[in-house]
Amino acid sequence: MPEKFHLISSVTCPWVQRSVITMRAKGVEFDVTYINLQDKPDWFLEISPHGKVPVLKVDDVALFESNAIAEYLDEMFEPRLHPADPIKRAQNRAWTDFLPTFGWGPGLNNVTYCPSKEALPEALDAARLRLSRLEDAIAKERGNDGPYFNGDTLSLVDAAYGPFLQRFSISEKVLQTGLLEEFPLVSAWSGALLANETVTGAVPPNFSEEFNRNLERRGTYAWALMTAAPAAE
Repeated sequence: MPEKFHLISSVTCPWVQRSVITMRAKGVEFDVTYINLQDKPDWFLEISPHGKVPVLKVDDVALFESNAIAEYLDEMFEPRLHPADPIKRAQNRAWTDFLPTFGWGPGLNNVTYCPSKEALPEALDAARLRLSRLEDAIAKERGNDGPYFNGDTLSLVDAAYGPFLQRFSISEKVLQTGLLEEFPLVSAWSGALLANETVTGAVPPNFSEEFNRNLERRGTYAWALMTAAPAAE
């Protein structure tokens, strides 16, 4: 059994949070080093072929890519977060592989990081297409009453999607698009994940501050609304 787990991370990265959720769900103790992705140190580039976080050092071996890290952790530690049934397990892996389509590019992140009010309708239309696929998956393939993707316990699918839904929820407080209300099953799933401290607590104490800086640095519409809002009395 490995003796030491050391996570190379950045504060706001959703892919890193995925790894942390998985380790928290399994009670795996780990150390963490945060790096600045705008100024990546040479030692990090030597162990991360894509120059991306997360990297999980298992003793002296560096694992990269959040999906590979999640699968490794699930093979090594109980409780298993993948379904025991091979078909369900394959379906879970497939929906985890759908995550970049759902969250990145013309997906939910395009709403979270939308640059302007004028660009928001197009971003919402693109996100709706991805959300409709997920809504159908929950309705037709999950075959349970929730609250999580596979039922009443967290899965690797939950660990993957939770960080993106958490970030969207922060921007949605000011964007107020009502997007998830159009997809009640996804909305209920998101609510369950964001009520679970294993998910929402898998970020460092300065996450909110750094995420807001990220919104500012990207010149987002959400940030413009945040700064335009009157101060609370």
